[in-house]
Amino acid sequence: MSMSTPGPDRVPSTVKVDKTSGQGKPPAAKSTGAKSAGAKSGTRPGARPQGKGGKGRKPTAPVTVKGSRNWGPIAVAGVVVLIAVGIIGYGVFASMKGTQSWEDRAAGIEGVVNYRAQNNPAINAQDHKDGPLTYVTNPPVGGAHNAAWQNCMGDVYAEPIANEHAVHSLEHGAVWVTYKQGLPADQVTKLQEKVQGRDYMFMSPIANLDKNISVQAWGYQLKVDNADDKRIDEFVKALRLNATLEPNAACSSGKTTTGPIQAAAPPAGN
Repeated sequence: MSMSTPGPDRVPSTVKVDKTSGQGKPPAAKSTGAKSAGAKSGTRPGARPQGKGGKGRKPTAPVTVKGSRNWGPIAVAGVVVLIAVGIIGYGVFASMKGTQSWEDRAAGIEGVVNYRAQNNPAINAQDHKDGPLTYVTNPPVGGAHNAAWQNCMGDVYAEPIANEHAVHSLEHGAVWVTYKQGLPADQVTKLQEKVQGRDYMFMSPIANLDKNISVQAWGYQLKVDNADDKRIDEFVKALRLNATLEPNAACSSGKTTTGPIQAAAPPAGN
């Protein structure tokens, strides 16, 4: 049996391998030259090259688009405000007008003649007299009159009536609407609509009228050319019943006949 003699210990050999990146490839060498060039020029690596003269592109200012103002709601609001102001203003005006005396309202009607202010005895007289009487105005607005009044409960007379009876009705607070004979039928109809069925009003044609229409209350008169004139209604509203000299005097049970008053018959035996 043979025996081997141990030899000296073997030392394993080592191989020095350089560091690799990726798939065993050596890392790329760092370029110190490029870094130095970038540092000298002051340009960041990867920045865009500057234009001519070394200046960069000027930044573009942002564009602001302004939308046009919507005037619709503003216009509607303005109209609403104007309407509201008009309504309030009219209410104040109507309230103030409603507190006026009837004399002030009558005085405010353009064209109204206030014969009371003239203090004419022939108009102020209230005594009763028989027979035909002479008056200072046509139609008359006051003065001595017959003891019987003309019925004035919205009566419309197609023929002239006696002035002496009509004046007595004015004393009771009635408004007498008169018109020129021959006035067109449509105008007469419009006047009739203002009178018919209304107490303390009556209407008749009258001879020798210098205007188409004349409206009377005791001591007041308004003459106009057209039945559509709004002053007629204003006159009636201000003076009907208010201008009476005998409050609560009746307008019913009066005369309903037409034509002039007849002269008193002479005493028998003359």
